[in-house]
Amino acid sequence: MNDHSRDEQHDESDLEQLRQRIDHIDSELIRLISERAQCAQVVARVKLAEDPQALFYRPEREAQVLKRVMALNPGPLPGEELARLFREMMSACLALEQPIRVAYLGPEGTFTQQAALKHFGDSAVDVPLPAIDEVFREVEAGSAHYGVVPVENSTEGVVNNTLDSFMDTSLRICGEVVLRIHHHLLVGENTRRDRVSRIYSHAQSLAQCRKWLDAHYPHAERVAVSSNAEAARLVRSEWHSAAIAGDMAARRYELEHLAEKIEDLPDNSTRFLIIGNHDVPPSGEDKTSLVAAMRNQPGALHDLLEPFHRHRIDMTRLESRPSRHGVWNYVFFIDFKGHQDDPLVRAALEEVRLRAAEIRVLGSYPVGVL
Repeated sequence: MNDHSRDEQHDESDLEQLRQRIDHIDSELIRLISERAQCAQVVARVKLAEDPQALFYRPEREAQVLKRVMALNPGPLPGEELARLFREMMSACLALEQPIRVAYLGPEGTFTQQAALKHFGDSAVDVPLPAIDEVFREVEAGSAHYGVVPVENSTEGVVNNTLDSFMDTSLRICGEVVLRIHHHLLVGENTRRDRVSRIYSHAQSLAQCRKWLDAHYPHAERVAVSSNAEAARLVRSEWHSAAIAGDMAARRYELEHLAEKIEDLPDNSTRFLIIGNHDVPPSGEDKTSLVAAMRNQPGALHDLLEPFHRHRIDMTRLESRPSRHGVWNYVFFIDFKGHQDDPLVRAALEEVRLRAAEIRVLGSYPVGVL
């Protein structure tokens, strides 16, 4: 036997040993995941024994677990990848306790569905609805445990329908998801690259890809539709048409990528809110959202914001919307770092209540981890 043959045998032996080691690790993982799932079932029984109406999904607990996973991660997997694996495991375990029903702004294949699955995992039961106010109604009626709605985009600004819906509801904000938005040009099997004459998408997405479209498809008709997912559905069976949509819509409607990441601005992100019927305890790293109505008088906005400055509370967003009560009256939506149970936050809110005509805390919730 020559030296080359001996080296090949040695390499095969090393490879076989590594495979056996991986098989052993996989067996241990299966055992430990099953043990964790059994613990989740015991937790469910204990909770139900103490309170038949017990909450199984705890946003603050999940945020703490995911942050701990990322902090303990020794590599080589990136921290977010490891946290995503744990998210799916936690989602599956939670489904053993109580399947979570989540309403979202549909149809299937939207970025809102992607945000819902990113937050709750693939074991959640997701329910598409045609309008933001219907997502609110579904949760208010108890037909869904939670809802997911878009609230702001880094390039297009706030989603006014979501802010307006908060004025007429008792629902609470229970969490947030920030999603990087990547737009792709998608086609069905009937369309050739050089024959695209019509491009469908949501008006906002068409605007976000305008420069790319001007450079690559200046003569194609641009047709605005209700959602990117609807655009993907339309082009699946059409000739000579394309859609601007995301990866989830491409998978859902079996479309091919003609071009990827065609958005004009690379840092395009959308923030989504998780709405539910309960308050969330502190997680250690939280945000609070509130809506306040001020009396129509000079210096009203300064009076509203001054307590936050004095108590060194970091505001992250301030938006105004026309009030439903009186012409030229406005309400203000404010996000800031901290939980409403934190002493400094509580002190600031007490002062704001004395100055505002009306104030309502929409919820304190964990800062998005993934």
